[in-house]
Order: sequence, then structure tokens, then C-alpha cells
Amino acid sequence: MDNTIYYILGALAIIFVLLSTFNKRRSRKRKERKFMDGYNRKDRNKGTS
Repeated sequence: MDNTIYYILGALAIIFVLLSTFNKRRSRKRKERKFMDGYNRKDRNKGTS
């Protein structure tokens, strides 16, 4: 058990970095997508008197 703990910690660090970059890309894609592009909200108070 000389360097086993360091190998395990290194592997976990690499997995963490890969997952964080994958999630960052996915959230950036989600933010760039225009969800309701061109949608005009109907005015609720327009018809009420």
C-alpha cells in the first residue's frame, strides 16, 4: 500500500474534472438555446376593465 491512495485520489480528481467540464458544456448549451424565441406574451390586463 505504498502509493495506492494517491492513485485512487488521482483517478477521482480526473473523474471530477471530466464531469465538471461535461456539465459546464451542457449548461452553456442550454443557456444559448432560445427556448421560446419569438413568443409574445398575451397581456392579461388588456381585456379586463
